[in-house]
Amino acid sequence: MPLRVLSLLGCMLLTGCSPLNQESYAQLQSGMSKAEVERLLGGPDECSAALGVSSCTWGDKQRYISVQYAGDKVLMFSAKGLK
Repeated sequence: MPLRVLSLLGCMLLTGCSPLNQESYAQLQSGMSKAEVERLLGGPDECSAALGVSSCTWGDKQRYISVQYAGDKVLMFSAKGLK
């Protein structure tokens, strides 16, 4: 497992910090699988899909990371209100 993922998991376990932060967002890459994204961010709060494209969101309207997938691979992603 990459060191960044391990340190993020350690932070979450020890201090309860949220994966909704700039560090997690910076690790997202086009082409990642859904499983890789969920290892990084945890399970999404909401997902929707149509015609082979899906969109999943972690967080709420004020602070979120949104990831769009084509099939099982990240197509694009965006965020709002991260610290």
